[in-house]
Amino acid sequence: MYRHDNPETDKCAASMNVSVGSFSDPEGLEGLAHFLEHMLFYASEKYPEEDSYSKYITEHGGSTNAYTSTEDTNYHFDINTDSFDEALDRFAQFFIKPLMSADATMREIKAVDSEHQKNLLSDSWRLGQLQKHLSREDHPYHKFNTGNMDTLHARPEAKGVNTRSELMKFYDEHYSANIMHLVVYGKENLDKTQGLVEELFQDVRNTNKDIPRFPGQPCTLDHLQVLVKVVPIMQGHELSVIWPVTPSIYHYEEAPCRYIGDLIGHEGEGSLFHALKILGWATGLYAGEADWSMEYSFFNVSIDLTDAGHEHMQDILGLLFKQIKVLQQSGVSQWIFDELSAICEAFYNKVMITHTLYSKNIN
Repeated sequence: MYRHDNPETDKCAASMNVSVGSFSDPEGLEGLAHFLEHMLFYASEKYPEEDSYSKYITEHGGSTNAYTSTEDTNYHFDINTDSFDEALDRFAQFFIKPLMSADATMREIKAVDSEHQKNLLSDSWRLGQLQKHLSREDHPYHKFNTGNMDTLHARPEAKGVNTRSELMKFYDEHYSANIMHLVVYGKENLDKTQGLVEELFQDVRNTNKDIPRFPGQPCTLDHLQVLVKVVPIMQGHELSVIWPVTPSIYHYEEAPCRYIGDLIGHEGEGSLFHALKILGWATGLYAGEADWSMEYSFFNVSIDLTDAGHEHMQDILGLLFKQIKVLQQSGVSQWIFDELSAICEAFYNKVMITHTLYSKNIN
C-alpha cells in the first residue's frame, strides 16, 4: 500500500508486517520469533556496520521500532523526507540479505532477557501470562512467547541445539514475500513511490509460504468457571472476569463486543459502575474484547476495586451477572445501536478532519 500525503510533509514512514509470530515458535525454543525480530535489524550484507540502520534513522530525525505478536511481526520507522530513500533501502535489505551475525547472538539474547526481566515487574503482563498458562497445553496460546535466557540459551545449549542455526532456519522457513505486507507513507506521487518500492524490494524472495493457521479454541470446559487469586506487584485490587467469545471481526457490521462492552462499561446513572461507585466498591471499570485472533477471542470485564470492594467481591460478581441477565432479557436496542454507530462515525470524521486541517496548516 502506498500513501501520498501533502508534498510539503516533513516526515515519511514505512511499516512491514510479516504474517508469522510467536505461535510459530519451535518446541523448546520459546521466544524465537521475538529473538528474530531483534536480530533481523542488526545488520545486512549491503549495510554491514553494526546497528547502522538505527543510527541513520536517529541522525535524520526519525524513530524505529518493532514488535512480535502471536501471529504477526511488525517492523516500522519514520524519518525526515530528505533521508527517506536511503532509509527505505536500508530497511529493505533486512528482508533480502540480513546478516544476523554470530557475534550479536548472545548480546541480543541478553536484550530479550532484559525485556523479560522488565515484564516480570508488570502486573498486566504477569496476568496475561497466567491466563495463557491456564489454557490448553496443546494450543499455541499456552506458550511463553517473549523468550528469555533460559529458553533461548540455557535449555537449547543443554540439548546441543545451536540457537543461531535455528534462528536462520526459522527465517528461511517463514519469511517470504507473499506473506509480507508493506505500507509506505511519503510526499512523492504514487507512481514515483511505487517505482521506488519495486526497485528496493524486488529481491525479497518469494517461496510461496502459506500463512500459518492455528485452529481451535485455547480453552475447553475444563478451563472455564475457574477462580484464580493473584498477589500483585503493585498495591491495589482488580477483579477480572473473562469469557471466550467468537471474534468480532466475523460480525464487524454488528460489533457485538462493542455494543455489550459499552453497556457494561457505561458510567452514567443506573449503570453497574455508578452503583459500585456509590457503594464505595470501585474506582474504575472496563469492558470489551481483548486478546483476539481470527480463530478465538476473549471478552473481558475489569473492575478496579477499593479495599471495601475487595471485601465484597462476591456481591460485585452478583451485580455484574444481574446486569448481564438484564441485557439478555432486553435484547438489542435499535436506538442504542444507532447512537453507538453515530459516535463511531463522529470519531472517524473527527480524525479525518484533524488530518485534513494538519495538512492544510503545513501549506
